[in-house]
Order: sequence, then structure tokens, then C-alpha cells
Amino acid sequence: MRVGEQSTDPIDQVLGEVPMPAPLTPEDVRLAVRAVVVHTAEEWPTGPLCRNDGASYPCRLHRWGRRVLETHGLNERQIEALIRHGNPFVHVPFPFTATGPSRQQAARVVPQGVRPTAAGRPVTPPVTAPRWPRAS
Repeated sequence: MRVGEQSTDPIDQVLGEVPMPAPLTPEDVRLAVRAVVVHTAEEWPTGPLCRNDGASYPCRLHRWGRRVLETHGLNERQIEALIRHGNPFVHVPFPFTATGPSRQQAARVVPQGVRPTAAGRPVTPPVTAPRWPRAS
């Protein structure tokens, strides 16, 4: 279905589109990734149907997921890559930037006691066995 086309699916005509959340939250983005991956196309003799609910493709949830991910900043190619990957639990950074998480976000992700290298990746300190006091 193209943008602006009216769906012929009866459920779409009764319920309409799933409303967009305002403002977007990390939970909305996680749910949108699940929606586009789980509600993907499956070829049938009558044409593509939603793999999850059998509605004409793209179903309401797939369209909602795409709108949320596009609003979040992903382009068509990135959304298609998520679908091809096939994992509904893939993490999309929040806020999303084309080059990855922002430096402020990356700084928050590094756990305490871990120092980043020059490349920006965290290096964990070596693990040492605990020294217990000896019983006398």
C-alpha cells in the first residue's frame, strides 16, 4: 500500500491508523522495532500478507512501526536492514544519530570503574580474585 492509499482491509476501515505517540520514548522505539520485524510480509498467491496476523501487507502495526522509526530518524534503508536482520529485540539508540549514540549518551553507558580507550570503547579492569582475611 502506498502513502495516501486507502486500505481495503476491514479492520483498517473500522479501527483506522494506530496513533503516533507524542513525544517518542525509548519504549516506543523498542515496540516499533518489534512491530516492523514481527509484522513483515509473507508471499501468498493472493499477494503479500502480514506474517503475524494475515492482514494485507503492510498491516496497521507495521505501518505504525515504520512511522515511529522514521520520526525517530531512521531512513528506509535502515528500517529494511532491521527487518532483514529479523531480531525484534535489536537495540536502536535513543536519541538516534546517524553515526551512533551521542558522546553524552556513550558517557552514561560506560559503567563505573571502566575507563574508555582513545577509540572510545570501554576497557574493563582486569579481574582479580578477592582477598579474604585469613582466619587464625
